Order: sequence, then structure tokens, then C-alpha cells
Amino acid sequence: MLWITVVAAAVCAVVAGYRSYAAIAEWVADLPADTAAVLGIDVDRRPSEAMIRRLLQALDADRLAMVIGAWLATQLPAPSAGTRRVIAVDGKTLRGSRTGDTVARHVLAAADQATGVVLASTDVDGKTNEITRFAPLLDQLGDLGDLGEVMVTADALPCQRDHVAYLAERGAHWILTVKGNQPNLRTQLAALPWRAVPDADRGTCRGHGRREIRTLKILSVSTGIDFPNAAQAIQIRRRRRRLDQPKRFTTETVYAITDLLVHQAKPAQLAAWIRGHWSIENTVHWVRDVTYDEDRSQIRTGTGPQVMATLRNAAIGALRLTGVTNIAAANRHHARDSNRPLALLGIT
Repeated sequence: MLWITVVAAAVCAVVAGYRSYAAIAEWVADLPADTAAVLGIDVDRRPSEAMIRRLLQALDADRLAMVIGAWLATQLPAPSAGTRRVIAVDGKTLRGSRTGDTVARHVLAAADQATGVVLASTDVDGKTNEITRFAPLLDQLGDLGDLGEVMVTADALPCQRDHVAYLAERGAHWILTVKGNQPNLRTQLAALPWRAVPDADRGTCRGHGRREIRTLKILSVSTGIDFPNAAQAIQIRRRRRRLDQPKRFTTETVYAITDLLVHQAKPAQLAAWIRGHWSIENTVHWVRDVTYDEDRSQIRTGTGPQVMATLRNAAIGALRLTGVTNIAAANRHHARDSNRPLALLGIT
């Protein structure tokens, strides 16, 4: 089918660092005849930029994301013995898709923490929000099997009773951040006797021109917290200073809750899962913004913005699964030989 050929060619082009319909068409036009034939492209009737644009901006974005996510899921290494698959749910606004008449598109995604591979994504249009798209997003993960051994991490907005009920039905465990959208719950968590609780985990890191000291405290909350299935409360305190301003510190306190009991997860594991959730910003969102210049993309028509986001996720995921840490360098490597993207994707 033509759309399969075009999507496969588009993913190959994005692996090589190409960012737009015009650039993808140029990559297709420059393909050697034998490489084009492997992709199923008739060398005398190569798809034009107009055809590529029309097809990609008319695709069902959620269905494409589901197909690509299912393919990436089959490539994931199995969790090591005694560990869980950890899925981070997070949203991203496609700022370049904003027009004078419409707001920017927004996409909610589920990514494997260990690899940074996006396994599912769904459009969050102007008539809904991340809350209503949470369950449909995770419904795409059926190919991963029973979620009973899976941990789901999410930021504040998905911290909802309905979501906890949904995860319980699927047998998944969860860690949810609690912020201002749940004021009563946050007040209850802040009122717990944290001063009497020793640090369960402490870590220091440097990056982006700053140093950060993180401490984590944990309390069992069998009673007193008005949230279903909450077993433990977590306080994360992050003290930061810029390296060029050593005497100026800022402190942020964040709360989270989990259904895991004390014997089911050690403090260091909880701390790693929480940090892993925030790391999705660097492993996925930052790469799309900086390496692929997503926020300045001029693709705005139809489902084009979401489709291109999925193509970027596919390229990043395929590269991550080979152990790549520098996506920009990997793009340049694959741009030097048009056969390399096909080999990466297993197209022979």
C-alpha cells in the first residue's frame, strides 16, 4: 500500500535528521534506485512532496501511533529479573502547530523509562484534555500484555480517582505527583509529620549549568489520606543552585503518592522511578525540540503535526533501542548513507 511505503520512507528520512515534508521528499528523490526498490518505491514514479504532504496530513494520527508503538514494543528488551517495566505518561504541546486561529496541538504520550522509547501517544484536541485521554492512551499498550508487572508514573494532572480505578482494573501499580490541581490532597500530604521522618534517599547531580541536591522521604499512609489505594506518601525536596551563582539556592518541595506497599519497593527504587519520569523531558521532549526543531515546525494542516511527532518518536525510539545516546550524531551518521536507516529499521 502506498501509505505504508510513504510512512516507511518518512521514518527513514527522519532517522537521517530530515524535519519537513520538503526534506523528506528530497531524501526520497535522492535515493539510489536499488535502495528505493527495497522500500517499494517505483524509481520512475517516486512520491512527490505534494503527495507525501497530502498523505501524511490525512492519516489517522492515533492509529499510526498505535501501530508504530506496537512495533517498538516488540523490540524492547525484557526487564531484568526482579524489576518492573516502568511507563511514564507525559504530555507535550506542539508549539509550532499554532496558527492565528487555532491553539497549538497537544499530544499525550507513554514512554518506557528504561529506554526513552515512546510506546503510545494520543491527540489531545481543544475539546478535551489529558485527563480524558489517559485511559485511551494506556489502552494502546495491550500488546505489552497484562500490566500487572508494570509501574505507571505520571505528573499532577492525571492524578485522578478514575485513573487509579482504571489502573487497578488492569492490575498496574502507580506513582502520581500531587500539585495544585488536587489542593485538598496536597494539603493533607503537606501536613504529615515530615520533620520526624529521616531521609530515605539522597542524591546530587549536575547539568544544564546547575547543581541539584535531592532528598526523598517516605511515610506509610494506611489512614488519613483521602485517595483510593494510596499506600505511601512521598516528599521530594530539590535544592538547586546555578554554578555561576554558588550562594543562591532555590528549594522546591513536591509530593507524590503510590499504591505500592513498603515491602514492594525500596526507597531508592521509588526515587529512581520518580527521577526517571522527569528524565523523559530530556530523552524525548528535549530531543524533539532541539535536535528536530519541533517547536518551529511549520506543519499545521490536518493531522500533520501529530503524525510528524509520531515519526520523530519512531526515529528516536529506533535509535535508542540500539544504545544511541546522542541523537544528533546518529542523525548525521544515517544521513551519510541512505541504506543505514533501512538497516536500522530492519527493512531488507
